[in-house]
Amino acid sequence: MDRRTFLTLTAGSALALPFAAAAAPLGYTPGLVTQRLGQGETVFLDFKASWCTTCAAQDRVIKALKDENAAYEQNITFVDVDWDTYGKSDLVKSLRIPRRSTLVVLKGEAELGRVVAQTSRAAIKGLMDTALGAAMA
Repeated sequence: MDRRTFLTLTAGSALALPFAAAAAPLGYTPGLVTQRLGQGETVFLDFKASWCTTCAAQDRVIKALKDENAAYEQNITFVDVDWDTYGKSDLVKSLRIPRRSTLVVLKGEAELGRVVAQTSRAAIKGLMDTALGAAMA
């Protein structure tokens, strides 16, 4: 391999790494949360709808926080729960989720915290920090 090819490939790989690190949240399917909790994971549930402006605002904050601290993505399992599909599901009933735009953190059998219809960076960061602390404990 000549030097020019090596430098081109190396530069391309370096540029791709930051984008590869950010994983998309898992889409909820029945049984997924129980499975992940059973594996000892800390799960961050985001009950959302595509048309919900509060959900979109929460999503922007969550993405910004993940971009600032890679430890969130590395240690927490993020799951998006589509409200239009699963708003009346057993998961919603068992957790007593009042509405879309609800964020919940679970570990084992315990709910560690929740944020309902709040978009403040401080509230969402506090919940994500709770999840991170539990995941790293």
